[in-house]
Amino acid sequence: MSSSPAVAVAVRPRARLPHPVAFTAVAVIFVLFMAASSVPSPLYVVYQQEWGFSSMTLTVVFAVYVLGLIASLLVVGALSDHVGRRPMLAAAIVGEAVSLVLFLVAGDVSALFAARVVQGVATGAAMSVLGATLVDLNPPHAPGRAGVISSVAPTSGLALGALGCGALVQFAPAPTHLVYALLLAGMVVALLLTAGLPETSARRPGALASLTPRLGVPARLRPDLFALVPILISSWALGGLYLSLGPSVAAGLFGLSNHLVGGLVVTLLCGTGALTSLVLRTAPVGVVLQAGAALLATGMGITLAGVLADLVVLAVAGTVVSGIGFGASALASFGTLARLAAPAERGELFAVVYVVSYLAFSIPAVIAGFAATSAGLRPTAIVYGFAVGGLAVLAVIAQSVRAARR
Repeated sequence: MSSSPAVAVAVRPRARLPHPVAFTAVAVIFVLFMAASSVPSPLYVVYQQEWGFSSMTLTVVFAVYVLGLIASLLVVGALSDHVGRRPMLAAAIVGEAVSLVLFLVAGDVSALFAARVVQGVATGAAMSVLGATLVDLNPPHAPGRAGVISSVAPTSGLALGALGCGALVQFAPAPTHLVYALLLAGMVVALLLTAGLPETSARRPGALASLTPRLGVPARLRPDLFALVPILISSWALGGLYLSLGPSVAAGLFGLSNHLVGGLVVTLLCGTGALTSLVLRTAPVGVVLQAGAALLATGMGITLAGVLADLVVLAVAGTVVSGIGFGASALASFGTLARLAAPAERGELFAVVYVVSYLAFSIPAVIAGFAATSAGLRPTAIVYGFAVGGLAVLAVIAQSVRAARR
């Protein structure tokens, strides 16, 4: 009896999402990551009440997240340029899910520290690959869209996370658990979406060498990046203040102890920034950079006036103006770099930009936490505001010099 003939089995390649759908999916995942990163901000006051720690401890908890994020950017920021975007993004999502589980079971400050460190590492791994993937998938008919999304996604995610968490803490049960359970479900969906993404970066040698921590920027991009540094520092330092101490300032200086209001403080800055990025997406980059820096300085001046006069309305108005500057600055900064970087440079370049941004995001906020513990919230907020305003003025000067040289 003859043996059965061999049957050739055709294996179909796994279907991938069309590029427009994939672009949208990556943007949604970006927003989800940033929402998760801002969720603890309205909860810090709750944790303080339950566990009895100081503003200094609060900002250290905030800072360990940023340290984990920066370490991750330095080590794996360029890895997706070698191993592909999808594997890196999947690993980041799994890491974020682990951090959310740690938040769910946290019962003291040490557990909170651990959760924030893991979250920082996961977010750092995600941010550079998400930014690079958006540029890879950018529609040819809209060359600036990736830059717009790279600026809108972080700010809108921060706004949604803080506001949503504030509402859940104020009105829903299990305030320190429900929000993390919802985010965990979101990460499961994100992992499923990642499985359907097309791979946009071919594997190439040098993966192990890319793990050596370094900050490298091609020589041709350095003048543009250096000109952006002052505005990156001023805008992200402002964001760090609002996300670390914003709800505490609202409660301590203005007596606004409602948790929804605590989340709204962050949302006013970041949500306004996201809306501004959308409105100004077609405006000339140079004009947007100058306007963003000027509005940051103006907004900080108005906010300081509100703090000094104990006028909530004035402080809110200043926050909105600062938020417009925040959004304009992010839009023009990321838009500039997205257009200039070649595909093989994007992962590493975005890692550098995020390292600069998050150092500005964390170091001043930690200093402010120590100062608030020893000198009080009011003088700390005033000095911090003057520093951010001064940096914004420096950013205006830097952009004027860069424009004159061009």
